[in-house]
Amino acid sequence: MMAYYLGLALRSSRRSRALTALVIVLMGCGVATCMVSYAVFRATAADPIPWKSNQLFVAQVDNFGPTKTYQGEPPDLLSYTDATALLAASKAVRQALVYPVSLSIVPGDSQRQPFSLPGDAVTSDFFAMFDVPFRYGSHWSAADDAHRAAVVVISDALNRQLFGGADSVGRVINLDAHDYRIAGVLDDWNPRPRFFDLASSAGGAFGAPGQIYIPFGHAIDLQKSSSGASYCSSTDDSSSHGPGWSAFLRGECVWISAWVELPTAADTRRYRQYLGNYAAEQQRVGRFAWAPNVRLRSVMQWLDVEHVVPKASKLSMIVSMGFLLICLVNVMGLLLAGFMRRALEVGVRRALGASRGAIHRQFLVEAAALGLAGGVLGLLLTLLGLSGIRLVFEAKIAGLVRLDPALVLLTVLVAVITTLIAALYPVWRAAQVQPAWQLKSSG
Repeated sequence: MMAYYLGLALRSSRRSRALTALVIVLMGCGVATCMVSYAVFRATAADPIPWKSNQLFVAQVDNFGPTKTYQGEPPDLLSYTDATALLAASKAVRQALVYPVSLSIVPGDSQRQPFSLPGDAVTSDFFAMFDVPFRYGSHWSAADDAHRAAVVVISDALNRQLFGGADSVGRVINLDAHDYRIAGVLDDWNPRPRFFDLASSAGGAFGAPGQIYIPFGHAIDLQKSSSGASYCSSTDDSSSHGPGWSAFLRGECVWISAWVELPTAADTRRYRQYLGNYAAEQQRVGRFAWAPNVRLRSVMQWLDVEHVVPKASKLSMIVSMGFLLICLVNVMGLLLAGFMRRALEVGVRRALGASRGAIHRQFLVEAAALGLAGGVLGLLLTLLGLSGIRLVFEAKIAGLVRLDPALVLLTVLVAVITTLIAALYPVWRAAQVQPAWQLKSSG
């Protein structure tokens, strides 16, 4: 029976070539516009660590006060005092402090010039917390953290550049005129968005991946300042504690991201309560002159607060959905006109014993066939649209957008389903044709 309905649909399309072509073009354009916008939105709004994002939280403590914060929100980052206090308290299963650094590499080959690369100063839990994969070796130990050892984890790209991709664990590299022992080499790892140092990294959510990871305590000992964001509550904040690095650490400037891993809802409640108690204690000892103001946000909440999804992406998604809706209304009108022109055909079929259900199935199969053709056209237009996405979005975002099997399947499904939705009313109207009246009027 399905083959019979498809044959009827093919004959109908041949009789009404212009109407058929118009429906296919409308659906193709509408779906392609929607899918291009969705592809960008999907790339920028994707969960960077979906298997455990609801267990990872960033901690915020207001050390600026209500007169120096925006809309009552605490600073995105922590001061050195607060960050190290949370780390020492060990109230989470895992906890990591992170801040971006820039390091100069002096190659062992004297013929090569030193060069700088982005990296991060992190505590040892960072790697296990974020499920960072290793090609060779592993991360440094908690003991290395405690002894502030000169160890380093490097990216696979840097390992290929320096050692030709060989196992370099145990070898020594020179960073900023200091020797570091390589503890591990990362496998391919580049979460997008780059959520773990989102607020502090100069590269932003979709910047280049870090190439070097050194122990947080060792970076502090070397007085490595942040290469990203650093905010102070007032212009003379550091000077009020005296000159130099020690004064900066004692000051209220914020520049460190603090992440904690909390596997259960009960763990989350306890840690949130701990944060509130910590801020209350700072108020009690006179450091804060305001009520506790803390936040504990999961990965996706953090991405939302930091407005990671570009406004242009959200706007284009809304506009494209509106355009698809306009296309559907026009397709509905065209299908209604096309189906009602075949009232005599419907009347004859009904007079020969076809039920309304059979008429419904006939026209729905025809609409699905048109939707499938529109989906194929939409797929070609989507591919064309994605190739020109760099004209609208910056290169680092456009580079994330690609046509994968999931998007191909979604494009075709959206085209077929939306065409069927547009056909519901025209099909219902066509099935209401009275066979006796049609045969009488045609005779």
